[in-house]
Amino acid sequence: MGILDLFITASIPVLKVLLVTLLGSFLALDRINILGEDARKHMNRVVFFVFFPALVAADLAKTITYESMIKLWFVPLNVLITYLLGSALGWVLIQISRPPSHLRGLILGCCAAGNMGPMFMIIIPAVCSEKGSPFGDPDVCNTNGLAYSSLSMAIGAIFLWSYVYNLVRVSSSKSTEGIDDSTSNFSEEPSRVLNGSSSEPLLSKDLPVSENRVDHFALPCTSLGARQQVPISVKFGQYLKMFSEKLSLKTLLVPSTIAAIVGFFVGAVPQIQRLMIGENAPLRVIEDSVSLLGEGAIPAITLIMGGNLLRGLKGSDVHASLLVGIIVVRYIAFPLLGILIIKGALHFGLVHPDPLYMFFLLLHFAVPPALNIGTITQFFGAGEKECSVIMLWAYGLASISLTLWSTFFMWLVA
Repeated sequence: MGILDLFITASIPVLKVLLVTLLGSFLALDRINILGEDARKHMNRVVFFVFFPALVAADLAKTITYESMIKLWFVPLNVLITYLLGSALGWVLIQISRPPSHLRGLILGCCAAGNMGPMFMIIIPAVCSEKGSPFGDPDVCNTNGLAYSSLSMAIGAIFLWSYVYNLVRVSSSKSTEGIDDSTSNFSEEPSRVLNGSSSEPLLSKDLPVSENRVDHFALPCTSLGARQQVPISVKFGQYLKMFSEKLSLKTLLVPSTIAAIVGFFVGAVPQIQRLMIGENAPLRVIEDSVSLLGEGAIPAITLIMGGNLLRGLKGSDVHASLLVGIIVVRYIAFPLLGILIIKGALHFGLVHPDPLYMFFLLLHFAVPPALNIGTITQFFGAGEKECSVIMLWAYGLASISLTLWSTFFMWLVA
């Protein structure tokens, strides 16, 4: 298969994303105002609570089994590697560019978290269905690609909401601490913020600040003699509670993470899977309904992305050096390091030499930043405009970068 054929095959899914994104931007124009700011916020809530969790749960339940989880064990590790490498490169970029403190979490998140959800769900099926695809039978390619994409989407969602969320939360709270009382809402879970119900502060305003904080973090006994009598298990429980509250680990239980747990459970237990999955399953109507809802996730997310990118056209205080640094990290350094990692994993027998599987693993290092980073910045009200500018340039250049890297990856594995 020639380079030109590979380039055409790789460009089709990227063009699909670009066309839907442009439609979202058009609908968000002031003179059209179909997908205005309020509409995007309401639509984002529906995606967050309904469409995206349904997509994750349905795809995992249909494609993931206990055997496939063992076979695909390297996928979670590969996602973790991308986050570690991205964080390291992002830290270097911060040391060079010296951005404001409230943007450091955003920069680390954009460097570490890639779009491992909707982007894969569009690219992999589109590549499989092309006549010139190097991945063999389209049906087999679609089935395997769906399993890979579903697992990656679930793992990526867990890492995003456990790691990037806390990065942005910590950096935004440091920059606004002591300025506005509204910062008391920053540690609330995303669901309450999206619902608009987070009106009460976490600490009572009737008590002095020192009393609130001391009582919140103090151990049961404060004297030296009394502390020595406290069982180790109690002390460990206290410190564990303090640690979990400090990192806001409750954000792990966002709808997409819960949906991933449900999908893993249904797929890994054969008895439950036979009840719900398949043409002859007694409870197939449940799976069909969830799948129907999940089909709306990808177009809705892409339309929202197109509308949000319009804010980036208005500009912000993001320096050109910072934008260039993020682009270099994600579209040059990351893919090159990814090739070395996957080739090394293949050499040591950590991954099986399936062309589609290797192509999928390589794509982890070439996708643009995760769209939900913009949602996270909205939770804390810090870095929203800067995030829009970064996403505008990142996704604008992704149409070129992702096409070129996809072409090279297909040539490499085929």
